[in-house]
Parts: sequence; C-alpha cells; structure tokens
Amino acid sequence: MDRWEREGLRSANSGMRNQLDHLLDAFERQQARLTEVYRQVETSRTQAVSPDNSVEVTVDAAGVLTDLRLTPAALRRSPEQLSRSIVDAVRTAAHQAQQQAEALAAPIDADLDDLPDYTDITPDAPSFHDIRALFRGDKEDTPA
Repeated sequence: MDRWEREGLRSANSGMRNQLDHLLDAFERQQARLTEVYRQVETSRTQAVSPDNSVEVTVDAAGVLTDLRLTPAALRRSPEQLSRSIVDAVRTAAHQAQQQAEALAAPIDADLDDLPDYTDITPDAPSFHDIRALFRGDKEDTPA
C-alpha cells in the first residue's frame, strides 16, 4: 500500500469517525428529551364527556379508563343508553389521549428522521429509518 492509499484510508476513517461522533452526540441529546416526553405521556390524563352530558370519563395515555362519573341525568337513562354513553365517552377520551401522545412525540420523531442513518456510514448496516417505520406501522416505508 502506497502513501496515497494510506492517506485515502485515513481520510475515509476520519470521515466515518466524524459521522459516528455526530450520530452519538445526537442520540445523547435526544435521550433527555425522550425521557421527558415519556414522563409527560405516562402522567397524562384525558377527560371526555358523553354527547348527552350524562357521563364524564378520564383515561390514561393508553386509553385505559381511570375515572368514571355519572351525572344525575345518567341515572334516568336506560341501561342500554347509559352503556352507549359510557362507551362513547371512553372512545372519545382514548382518541384524544392518542392524539395528545402523538403531539408530544412529534418533535422527537421529526428530529430522529433528520439524524443520519447507519446506511449513510456503511451500506451493509441496518437502517434505523426502516426499523422505526416497521415499529410505527408505516407499510410504505418498510423494506420488502
């Protein structure tokens, strides 16, 4: 190996080291943000009221019912109507909780999309973007 080949390898090695350092720095910056978002999602609660205002529910971030309040009007409804009101309110609250969690995670998700991928460093490495798409359920982004 001559001097020029060695210099080329050193330069390529230095470039790869810089890319890896950038990737590691970005992951370290994101770790604190991820911890805070996780805490916010885990402690969040969402409330919803049934369309007839007879039921008020509270759900956690996973959409699990944590509180149920019946108004006096609820007690004048038939069991079927009351059941429907409860289900409607829980569905609404769970949907809102999901949207809230997605909104909290969106900035981090966008930051992760902007990070270099392992395939940028070495073509044979697994792709973070493909793995994340698989976990998110993005069918059009997952590898075949």
